Amino acid sequence: MKRFNSLILALALVMSLAAPVYASENRVAADPAAPVERGEVLQTLYEREGQPMVIQSVAFEDAAGTWYANAAVWAKGAGVVNGDGNGLLDGGRTVTRAELAAMLCRYARYKGMDFTAAQNTNILSYDDAFTTPSWAMEGFQFALANGLLAEKTEGGRVLLAADGKVTRAELAEALERFDSMADPLSLWTNDAAAKNELLAYLKVITDEGSKGFIPAEDRIAVFDLDGTLFCETDPNYFDYTLLKYRVLEDPDYKDKASDFEKEVANKIKEQNETGKSFAGLEVDHGKAVASAFAGMTLKEFNDYIQAFKQQAMPSYDGMLRGEGWYRPMLQVVELLKANDFTVYVVSGTDRLIVRGIADNSPLGLPNRQIIGSDELLVASHQGDEDGLKYTFTDQDELLLGGEFLIKNLKTNKVTVIAQEIGQQPVLSFGNSTGDSSMAEYVTSGNRYPSLAFMLCCDDTVRENGSESKAQKMFDLCEEFDWVPISMKNDWTTIYGEGVTKK
Repeated sequence: MKRFNSLILALALVMSLAAPVYASENRVAADPAAPVERGEVLQTLYEREGQPMVIQSVAFEDAAGTWYANAAVWAKGAGVVNGDGNGLLDGGRTVTRAELAAMLCRYARYKGMDFTAAQNTNILSYDDAFTTPSWAMEGFQFALANGLLAEKTEGGRVLLAADGKVTRAELAEALERFDSMADPLSLWTNDAAAKNELLAYLKVITDEGSKGFIPAEDRIAVFDLDGTLFCETDPNYFDYTLLKYRVLEDPDYKDKASDFEKEVANKIKEQNETGKSFAGLEVDHGKAVASAFAGMTLKEFNDYIQAFKQQAMPSYDGMLRGEGWYRPMLQVVELLKANDFTVYVVSGTDRLIVRGIADNSPLGLPNRQIIGSDELLVASHQGDEDGLKYTFTDQDELLLGGEFLIKNLKTNKVTVIAQEIGQQPVLSFGNSTGDSSMAEYVTSGNRYPSLAFMLCCDDTVRENGSESKAQKMFDLCEEFDWVPISMKNDWTTIYGEGVTKK
């Protein structure tokens, strides 16, 4: 099928709720690291319910007359909070992880949500489980199973950390994930055509009684990285800015850089400043990356990338280079995984750099599912000997060999999918003409219903977008029957609360 049958789409009923922004949650943007109070949690949940009228005037003696008094009355009636047993709420105290877990668990029960996932969480496997209050156990099961709270580690121990304090940013993250339980694409607008088409598609291909059913082993989705999952230009691709930093700014390397590396880095610098294009820069950049990091072990290269990720984003407040994930697209990845898809990243960026970007990130994919442009790897004691003649020993480790092999763009994306995945995917997500071949490969002659989505960078307020480039992609989507995604109109956020474009 060239594209998912529109009749099937029309017959599939998709109901979803958009996630509004709540007044008390706006505090996160002002000070995301500040501790969140118990009363603030209740007020946030109360606002989520539309601040229903309450009849009882006082639920807890110490909550009377406070700004969250009505929220406290509602929360007690809804079973979200019980107080301290002495008629007190202690709403001005910082909420603990155990208390937040319990509140969210009870709130979910109040809303009639599914608790199935929580039943499979082995809470006793945590090192501090037996010192955690019994009243907190169900809440922790629920919160950890659904990713509302992250486990803590300390000295090799994995902890629930029941008494740990919760920040406003952690509350915002928990609530975002809570929304995803009810609406897996909660960061998408209610009328986003791409959202509703994807949900309708999943409804059909997971229905064993449907003619469009796809067995789980054949549910494969491929995603581009830059401009599809991750910030594409600030002011350029992550791997371009990484090379520029290495060659022109890194005090430990800039004086060692070759003339070729400097030439490429200065072209990137000029491109960043003027927008000028340079023919062949994609391949030259790949060659310069290979040579500029030659001799590093895989760990050393990844450590270098992790350090670079800690630099501030030039065009944004509240975001580091490694945090530029499109949160609505991360929801798509999670939704597909929940529907038994195997998800691959197929990027034009160097494979090892993509793995470095994804390492310690919310993407949650193993390295084996990350494909990119390639450079030569060699054994540390191999020297100039050919790999067909040299035998790897227990004294060896892999090093970057200094030779660029292939740029994974356009038709090269198709061939690498065939080589590494070994079968035709059914979903493709991209954003540029470099992804066109992948989109056509996925949707041409497929034995299963298939779709290709293309992001259109039309948001110039929250993102470094370009309306002219976006329009070209909208036009291509119309021509090739791809599904367009409007960053401006389809997403309620791009990078999450607390991130603003300068």
